[in-house]
Amino acid sequence: MMVKPGTNFQNRREVAAAGLHGPLMAGIAGNPATGAYSIVLSGGYEDDEDYGNIVIYTGEGGRDPRSGKQISDQQLTKGNLALAISKERNAPIHVIRDSNHESKFSPKRGYTYAGDFYVTEYWREVGKSGHIVIRFRLEGSYQQTSRPKGEVLPSERREYQSLRIVRDTKQSRKLKEIYDYRCQVCGMAIELPLGQRYAEAAHIKPLGRPHDGPDIIENILCLCPNHHVMFDNYAFSIDPRLQLVGPLKGRIVISPKHHINLEFLKYHNEKFFNN
Repeated sequence: MMVKPGTNFQNRREVAAAGLHGPLMAGIAGNPATGAYSIVLSGGYEDDEDYGNIVIYTGEGGRDPRSGKQISDQQLTKGNLALAISKERNAPIHVIRDSNHESKFSPKRGYTYAGDFYVTEYWREVGKSGHIVIRFRLEGSYQQTSRPKGEVLPSERREYQSLRIVRDTKQSRKLKEIYDYRCQVCGMAIELPLGQRYAEAAHIKPLGRPHDGPDIIENILCLCPNHHVMFDNYAFSIDPRLQLVGPLKGRIVISPKHHINLEFLKYHNEKFFNN
């Protein structure tokens, strides 16, 4: 069911029936295994901020249901972890505003679907109550009306259309898990502030024209950002013996669960030597 941003609903049952947000009480829908797919801005947390297409959303947990006050620290579990996973996967989040949410963007009655947003950052901080809360910055794609105080306006932007390859993130995630998010070149695992790790999926034979490489594990490496940029720009390559070619010395790490197609390495090697 296709729902346009700005669509109004009388209650959360109608929101659920439209496929936007299933839970009738919880503010975050989803789970840590697959990520979050929607949130409701209901006014339940005092630290929430709403600027239109920028939302600073307070995670769940630690709130007294009777008084509505924050009485303990929030943890990166359950819905909070699901939102963090959605940030890593760059997955869209349905945002629904409740009329109880104190914002000029909220409806006077019922609920409004605000559109799809993306989690761009998350962090821990001490909230208004004195307890630690986890905050998520979500950004939508429509024209914003205001910005957080002190935030500098961006440079002028012009609208354009582009075509891009839709990557199979399942393949990338599977490979990163095989290597525990460690770079196959340097062994580095980037530790994020809230206990997660970060790595990037580098395609050996690039996707898209004129290369048309496939999005399969046999054509992907797990790399840190530095070595990903170097590899994509042919600053080094890898020979069929899995030895590093160029300024880097040594051999890449290979798991028994990861079979690299040597034809893709040959293709990258040719580009490296041509450059």
